[in-house]
Amino acid sequence: MEAVEAGNTEHERRLIGAAVAVRGNAHAPYSGFAVGAAVEDGSGRIFAGCNVENAAYPEGTCAEAGAIAAMVAAGGRVLRRVVVCGDSAQPCFPCGGCRQKIREFAAHSLRIDMVDAQGNVLARRTLGDLLPDGFGPEHL
Repeated sequence: MEAVEAGNTEHERRLIGAAVAVRGNAHAPYSGFAVGAAVEDGSGRIFAGCNVENAAYPEGTCAEAGAIAAMVAAGGRVLRRVVVCGDSAQPCFPCGGCRQKIREFAAHSLRIDMVDAQGNVLARRTLGDLLPDGFGPEHL
């Protein structure tokens, strides 16, 4: 695991704090793996989401999807930052589907931080690192 400097600005700390806090609201009775995510939109607003599992397993939703849906519902259309808070000492990277959902609203240069339950940054990547040659709206 790599050492990564945590959020330096008050805004970065608030974004990380939102992901950590919302993880506590996750509905994960089947896997027991709670995840929180927070996104910052193009206006600097912060939106949070948590994973919501379902007895019909494929019908659950990821934390990133919930945060993005909240942003879109509030009129946001551009992602500026993403933080994912997992329930592990290992970084919780967005799944493939969430990487594509993030790509819909972000450029390859978008920064994504993976943090632990205490808000310590475990890994930092760009969307381009996680989804090289990703297909986006400009391809249509």
